[in-house]
Amino acid sequence: MRLLLTLLLTLLLATPLHAAEFPLRDARECVPRGGLPNIPHKLKTTNDVKVAYLGGSITAAPGWRVKSREWLENTNAPGRVIEINAAIGGTGSDLGVFRLRQDVLKHGPDLLFVEFAVNDGGAPPEQIKRTMEGIVRQTWKANPATDICFVYTLAERDLANLTAGKLQRSASVMEAVADHYGIPSIQFGVPVSRLVRDGKLVFKGDPESTDTMVFSKDGVHPLVDTGHDLYQQSIARAWPALTTTAKPAPHALSAPLMSDNWEHAKLVPLTAAKLDGRWTLLDAAHPLKMRFGRRLPEIRMAESGGARIEFRFQGTVAGIYDLLGPDCGQIKVRVDDQPEQTIPRFDGYCTYHRLAKHLFATGLAPGAHRAVLTLDANPPDKAGIIFGRNRPDMQAHPAKYDGTRWYVGSLMLIGEVVDTP
Repeated sequence: MRLLLTLLLTLLLATPLHAAEFPLRDARECVPRGGLPNIPHKLKTTNDVKVAYLGGSITAAPGWRVKSREWLENTNAPGRVIEINAAIGGTGSDLGVFRLRQDVLKHGPDLLFVEFAVNDGGAPPEQIKRTMEGIVRQTWKANPATDICFVYTLAERDLANLTAGKLQRSASVMEAVADHYGIPSIQFGVPVSRLVRDGKLVFKGDPESTDTMVFSKDGVHPLVDTGHDLYQQSIARAWPALTTTAKPAPHALSAPLMSDNWEHAKLVPLTAAKLDGRWTLLDAAHPLKMRFGRRLPEIRMAESGGARIEFRFQGTVAGIYDLLGPDCGQIKVRVDDQPEQTIPRFDGYCTYHRLAKHLFATGLAPGAHRAVLTLDANPPDKAGIIFGRNRPDMQAHPAKYDGTRWYVGSLMLIGEVVDTP
């Protein structure tokens, strides 16, 4: 009996959360659907065609993003193909949908690639549908002629499903949105999994220790000259099917798949809120402003406990777009009369600063709400939070980890700020 219970527990732990209510789709390298009807004509007739890449660290790397832009320019366009790089490592579609207007749509893309399958791997299916649908609807409301293509990258954890002919869960969910809007999709992992199965590719390994082609060193991020080449080859193979099925025409927005999709997600300047305490607007020469200013046009820093952001809004979702880092502290968040949350702006990776977000209120009842965010005078337990492999850096550079700073770029809202208190 004990052995049986152990086996059952093992099976439950190995079963992905939400798998029962969202079955995995069959894996195909390319599903053309409505294709990309407008980009072929633009490539032939427009001097400057703009291609946007919205995604995480796999897209941020100088790999398939750079290779596909160069391929499009060299093989399909008489003029320039201008890249809109809207990739941020470690982020998923739940941030992408908020920053879409700022990082992508204001630049007027002709084609948008969306890559979040790996970073959305742990997100609930309904949440993935809301955010991905929000990306689609925002894009086509801004310009119905913009073509969209979903691309699905993979991590080592996805190999078993792909080898068995099934998409990973996040991509399976995204396919529901693609079906609804006729958006084409490319699963980069299908040919990769076949090469691994046939012994022609090592998915995770040291390229110096084997004669077999190695896809990645860490099981997630492809090597530029191998894994990323395979990703670009998938685009080249799919291109004829994606671009010969339809004549140029604007994309029509059908009724929503999810009535509560996040098409109204947006970033709101921090000036819309009331700021109490001491805040410093970082100038152009500040190292963090120089590094992150393209994503956070304004960065305000608080150093003293009690610094506060307060605002009232009509809406259903609220959050902050800020930085995590070694010198950062923690904040206290209260929405309406709900219990106060303590949110560290420091995590196990914080040997460096990086862009982050925290959605502190989701699924609120429509109506008026009040949010108060306060910098805590007490620091988080950084020694207890930092990952073991990063502790040597903390021990070698203790001053780097001093401080309870908070670097904030903007508010994240589905709704409107109605006034300042």
